[in-house]
Amino acid sequence: MIINKLHYISQGTTPKEHLENIQQACVSGAELVQLRLKNLSKKKILKIAEEAREITTNYQTRLIINDHYKIAIQVKADGVHLGKKDACPTAVRKELASWQIIGGTANTLEDCKTLIKNQVDYIGLGPFRFTNTKESLSPVLGLNGYLSVLEELKTEVPIIAIGGITLEDVTAILKTGVSGIATSGEVTKDFNKISKFHQLLKAGSAKEKKYDINNLYNKQF
Repeated sequence: MIINKLHYISQGTTPKEHLENIQQACVSGAELVQLRLKNLSKKKILKIAEEAREITTNYQTRLIINDHYKIAIQVKADGVHLGKKDACPTAVRKELASWQIIGGTANTLEDCKTLIKNQVDYIGLGPFRFTNTKESLSPVLGLNGYLSVLEELKTEVPIIAIGGITLEDVTAILKTGVSGIATSGEVTKDFNKISKFHQLLKAGSAKEKKYDINNLYNKQF
């Protein structure tokens, strides 16, 4: 199982803008994008997800659906990212195909431990700093927050840092032990930054985080 080091979270004031930005991200070399739509009907999100799946398939880019695992199943997305108030990953796992991945949102050490127990494939831990992208923002972690959580966790489950991260932050964040970066606004402002993120993350497929899920969970639990 490979978890990409760079995750682009879709952004836009309209669904059309989300799709345009996903297209731009794919053109610019994104290997994984997450469709994150809020305050829309499931019917509308399904329609946009189908279009996003078509775009990402053309570029062999992974597509993750935020929150809506049933839509992820319907459009054959590569996985789902579950928020803290969404369905339990263990229950969702039973619904997904074996090749579909599950990510989960965390803000604290306890959040991470719960997600690991529930066998997620990666954890989106944040926010690194204040960001306008997300409403009801959890407490900001900063570098020290990542350091303390990762030192305590000692997990092989990939931790993806998220929340207001810029190119200038990447080197310092990686030193805390995280596996990768999720970004939204920084890339949406300039999609050329995707290649620069890849360079900093050394995100060639041979160097990406690989682990055997079954072996990992047999060992830990």
